[in-house]
Amino acid sequence: MVKKKVMLPADEVDLATVKYHYEKIEAPHLTGIGLKLFVKLVETPLIGSLIISRLKKENKMIEMLRNTVIPEAPMFKPEFPPQESETGVVLLDEDGKPEERVELAFKGLPEYDPVKSWNSDSSSPFRYWKIRDYAYAYRSKLTTPSIVAERFILAMDEFNNKKPPTPLLISYDPELLRKQAADSTRRFEEGNPLSVLDGIFMAIKDDIDCIPHPSKGGTSFFHEVRPIEEDAVCVARLRRCGVILVGKANMHELGLGTTGNNPIHGTARNPHAPERYTGGSSSGPAAIVASGLCSAALGTDGGGSVRIPSSLCGIVGLKSTYGRTDMKGSICDSGTVEIIGPITSSVEDAVLVYSAILGSSTAERISMKPSCPCLPDLTSHESSKILGSLRLGKYTEWFNDVFSTEISDKCEDVLSRLLETHGCKTVEIVIPELHEMRIAHIVAIGSESASGLNPDFEDGKKVMFTHDTRTNLALFQSFSASEYVAAQCLRRRLMYYHTEILKNVDVIVTPTTGMTAPVIPPSALSSGETDMQVTGNLMRFVVPANLLGFPAISVPVGYDKQGLPIGFQLIGRPWCEATILRLGAAIEELCSAPKKKPLQFYDILKGN
Repeated sequence: MVKKKVMLPADEVDLATVKYHYEKIEAPHLTGIGLKLFVKLVETPLIGSLIISRLKKENKMIEMLRNTVIPEAPMFKPEFPPQESETGVVLLDEDGKPEERVELAFKGLPEYDPVKSWNSDSSSPFRYWKIRDYAYAYRSKLTTPSIVAERFILAMDEFNNKKPPTPLLISYDPELLRKQAADSTRRFEEGNPLSVLDGIFMAIKDDIDCIPHPSKGGTSFFHEVRPIEEDAVCVARLRRCGVILVGKANMHELGLGTTGNNPIHGTARNPHAPERYTGGSSSGPAAIVASGLCSAALGTDGGGSVRIPSSLCGIVGLKSTYGRTDMKGSICDSGTVEIIGPITSSVEDAVLVYSAILGSSTAERISMKPSCPCLPDLTSHESSKILGSLRLGKYTEWFNDVFSTEISDKCEDVLSRLLETHGCKTVEIVIPELHEMRIAHIVAIGSESASGLNPDFEDGKKVMFTHDTRTNLALFQSFSASEYVAAQCLRRRLMYYHTEILKNVDVIVTPTTGMTAPVIPPSALSSGETDMQVTGNLMRFVVPANLLGFPAISVPVGYDKQGLPIGFQLIGRPWCEATILRLGAAIEELCSAPKKKPLQFYDILKGN
């Protein structure tokens, strides 16, 4: 007999008594033959159930989900109270044309100096080309989308012949790319580009529909059971703006992992250190942007899958508020934690791409009542004053719970520089029940994933999944209906805590990940890998934005002693993307130099 535990109602919890618990995940690190044997055991009747039950018990999941009375009612998807309007912003019409939203976003960016940007030479410090650099080069006839396309194709040929393989795209057609580039070149010759995004090269993660490419979700077969007939809504909006869609980017199979490992199509490698992971699950999108081959890419983020690889690859990843972008046309379009978001080399490029893809679905507008989307007006004299008024919430013990103090020290330095330069004050906060939040998140995303995949899993497709996907599904399929409901009761508690915190601060600040890019074990390339300690380190700070639906952004702020990128995360109030984008742009400027050129980098704009 197990004695039940009764939680106090969230509004009665005394924050002064809250203690931070450094979490150690109890699970084996497996790869190679060990992983294959483990999968065989967990899929064996009775034996598998005993193993999974033991793992759940050791990680206190059973205690929390079965033996605890949670007084709150369940919250099956994020619910937000009304928010105050942001100031110093550009208002956007989500029912309007995406190219018109992009134009408004463009007008809200700081002044562009083409001489300073374009006339850099090999002796200049490294920087990524921005979307406005491409737009200027096209309009000034310094190059054309067709010329850039040929450079892209040559670079992809070189990339695809690398040893060991480092596949960026799962589906790619050079002739289709040439046709899109030729159409864009013609529009510039006629003086009629569709938007500032016309001729901009973008990759689409393999779980987002982009015709005529199949959506495999990183598997070998998913396109056969889920054929596509049209673009995802977000992709269609990009097409209207003239974006050149280069193909479907590699990913961790079905998004069920944080490293980017994929034994089926090959594992994308970190451009800064090819022996290390990119992070996942949006591995290909992050690698292709960090390599300079695309200005931007679309990823999905249900558990940090845009922000984690952006952090590990030294670029920008934006997760918008849950419900802000229409998920129709993505494999994960029916979950309660996922969004589609941009991965870019700069915050201003994230602003431009986000302005194109935003717009809630009809169902989300009815149920969530989103506020009017807006972007920061970075041309306004008020912008500096607004920055100075921001209060940044920092839970110090959580902030410092990192694999190496180089990460927390670098992020702490950012806070000092924000105070010194802009007057941004850091406020100490306490966030209760972070362990419970991680449990609630894995039950939510796991149950939703299992629900969508069970028909194919039971229809003989089980052996076609990778071993780490099968390991995850063995856990996910063990969650009962009562455990799922308990997780949703936790979601309501955690929403209360965070809503109260965000009444006193504007943004919650953390490192994006608890570690920099992990090394790829050689045996993991062919058989996959499960390492929950690495997963815990990578996901430590990203979960609140997914479980609770808040907007968040990862901005690169420097490197560790090994030259590996470090990301800084901003979590904002619901619907307040403008605030985190404004602060992200300020952080980017403070941390602009020196930037490290990735080992694998291609300059397809100038062809250097």
